[in-house]
Amino acid sequence: MSQTWIILGATSSMARALARALAAEGHMLILAGRDGAELEAIAADCRLRGAAAAETAAFDARDAGSFTPLIDRARAAEGIVNAAVFVGSMPEQSAIDADPSLLDGTVTDSFTGPARFLQMLAPVIEEKAAGTVVGVGSVAGDRGRLGNYVYGAAKAGFATYLSGLRNRLTRAGGHVVTVKPGFVDTGMTWGIEGMFLVAQPDKVAADILKAVARRRNVIYTPFFWRGIMAIIRAIPEPIFKKLSI
Repeated sequence: MSQTWIILGATSSMARALARALAAEGHMLILAGRDGAELEAIAADCRLRGAAAAETAAFDARDAGSFTPLIDRARAAEGIVNAAVFVGSMPEQSAIDADPSLLDGTVTDSFTGPARFLQMLAPVIEEKAAGTVVGVGSVAGDRGRLGNYVYGAAKAGFATYLSGLRNRLTRAGGHVVTVKPGFVDTGMTWGIEGMFLVAQPDKVAADILKAVARRRNVIYTPFFWRGIMAIIRAIPEPIFKKLSI
């Protein structure tokens, strides 16, 4: 059966890597984001790599008006419709501390905008009785940290939303994979001090494809972040609040 993948935030490094991998498998792609010219370049590359089709679409997490045309295209698509969400923004915490209005955009980009889109997409997956949602969160959502607690809170909220959506769609034959990357070599992380064990986007994409094939529920990528975050979550709050990690 044919499969169409809607990729939100398709110009991000991780999304590009996943798009390339899906193209090589011959799937149909709808690459969505704000930079139309960049999306067209990625679509052309995906067609060369073997995609059955690679189209582009406008998507802005802060503009709900951009959601409906995508949902209409999903409903009209033949076969299975899947979605992968890479949308998010991470201003420096110090910038948000100085200008609390930045909090709104961070939460919309990283949680409420994507969640609203998926809430609209869910009936389409239920009608087709199949389909996978890949929601990309972050290890930052596992515990609030001094350096990025607003971004972490948004990703924690998104992870909880994906858990509930997984419960809903499983009953209709769909599935939801929650992806929690550690440090990945992307535009969002360039220039950040103190980074270690930085993964390449192609590695994350490979892990996502394995998780989709095996119908995994929650994955950390690379895998060792599961252990790292287990240790961080286990630190008692009286000690943790004194740390700068």
